[in-house]
Amino acid sequence: MHVDGTLGMGGHAEGVLDRFPECTVVGIDRDREALALAGERLARFGDRFRPVHAVYDDIKAVVADLDVKAVDGILFDLGVSSLQLDETDRGFAYRVDAPLDMRMDQSTGMTAADVLNTYSVEDLTRILRDYGEERFARKIAKAVVHDRAIEPYTSSGRLVEMLRRVIPAASQRQSGHPAKRTFQALRIEVNDELEVWRRAIDEAIDVLAVGGRIAVLSYHSLEDRATKQAFAAGATSSTPRGLPVELPEHAAYLKLVTRGAEAPGDDEVTTNPRAASARLRVAERVRDTSTNTTTGSTDSRTRKGPTR
Repeated sequence: MHVDGTLGMGGHAEGVLDRFPECTVVGIDRDREALALAGERLARFGDRFRPVHAVYDDIKAVVADLDVKAVDGILFDLGVSSLQLDETDRGFAYRVDAPLDMRMDQSTGMTAADVLNTYSVEDLTRILRDYGEERFARKIAKAVVHDRAIEPYTSSGRLVEMLRRVIPAASQRQSGHPAKRTFQALRIEVNDELEVWRRAIDEAIDVLAVGGRIAVLSYHSLEDRATKQAFAAGATSSTPRGLPVELPEHAAYLKLVTRGAEAPGDDEVTTNPRAASARLRVAERVRDTSTNTTTGSTDSRTRKGPTR
């Protein structure tokens, strides 16, 4: 069984189902529209595809509900999907004027407009700086608070106009569209993406079978850092220093498949410019921590197919 934790339009899931005819794919997504469209795309695979409406940090509960102890492959393609970027009324894209929503699940939670119209200067500065890596975070935050006192923010077009006005022209020439970082920061805040991801990566490793692999595509340095830290912790022995032998229960339970984070090649970026910031990390489960036993990394008893 393979879990696609970020189903989107179902492209990755379709690739796995086509390549591995004995594999069942569970597709998780918080976006009901994405689930419906992926369901249509993957209907030809019958019950080999199982869509689930959930946030990916519920992966352990999703797997338990399927009465499965462990899965053989897991994929996460983090960030906003092409569907959400291309749906102009969702507010994710800064090149069109749309309501400032940015929720991946439009049935619950605060919107980007709520953040802009209620957060303090300090909180706005924090999310713009930390999530958007925006150099002019405080300047933008002050402008938001000033402008919303005149009229609340409702549309992306007005926000973009303000950013063009506030961010220095020289920076705009050097760094691309002035709204890029602010929109990214708002999206991450609205969907609590980083905290959700920190919980999800640990849960995903917990449900991975020995010999199974987990692959993560991230597009933001903080997402990639959380992935790197989780993989590194699993791939490092925790045997206390000074002991002459490694204790089995402290042996590494992951093996790193990629050396660092793999970036897309020039040809791929030319074909798909949205892949430019992607970073891929893959790890393989090599030990069952529940039984404290070790195994080789090619244990054929549990490995049914790769996630890539």
